[in-house]
Amino acid sequence: MTRSDTDPVRRAQQHAAAELPKRFYKNASLAVRDGVCQLLLDGRPARTPAKNPLAVSHAAFAEELVKEWAAQKQHINPVQMPFTRLANSAIDGVASAPDAVAAETAAYAKSDLLFYRAGQPDGLVALQSQHWDPVLDYFRDRYQTRFLLAEGLIYLDQPAESVARISGLVQSYRKEPLCLAGLQVMTSLTGSVLIALAAAENALSGDAAWEAAQVDEDWNISQWGADAEAQARRAFRRREFDVALVAAAHMSDQ
Repeated sequence: MTRSDTDPVRRAQQHAAAELPKRFYKNASLAVRDGVCQLLLDGRPARTPAKNPLAVSHAAFAEELVKEWAAQKQHINPVQMPFTRLANSAIDGVASAPDAVAAETAAYAKSDLLFYRAGQPDGLVALQSQHWDPVLDYFRDRYQTRFLLAEGLIYLDQPAESVARISGLVQSYRKEPLCLAGLQVMTSLTGSVLIALAAAENALSGDAAWEAAQVDEDWNISQWGADAEAQARRAFRRREFDVALVAAAHMSDQ
């Protein structure tokens, strides 16, 4: 009996590899026409799972698509292709339901992560203020929004005009499905549409935005230590966040 017969992890890996489609092309490239970048595989237009053209209007994002497809080995592994997955989601999903996606994303303004603060310990309270208050200040100063803060998880109704203002900002992303998809992913990963918007508008760097979103988790790690599996999941989420930021930040370039 071989090692692969007795090692369940190895068997699972082999099974997963067998399920992945084989690489069927030699070269990945782009065709640009009227500002739209179409991914080509051996000169032929690539398609999404729903058979739509795999094409975006964001040149830097499109270059990353080419790199992902060129980097695939014998098999095509979607787990290793975050740019492609986000593009597929934007083209096949968000483009057909922008109102629903925008509404879901904007709804975070009613119960954003930044509104709910710890009462203790003092170190965590200070960290939340350090990372979260500047984001609230940014929206107050630029968009005249005011939000209420709560200690703990007691729900607070936020001022309607502030919620409407954030909703309007999110709605502006509807014209570009890839940008809206990026904003939605950033919001769901951080639990904060305010962090997502601030990063997309270049008011926060990607590192600063991610650190703001991880304040509570980082505090727990500082007290109890890090778990290797949890750290691996966090690294995966960070990669997804970075890719989404590339997409969402394109709005500020237009």
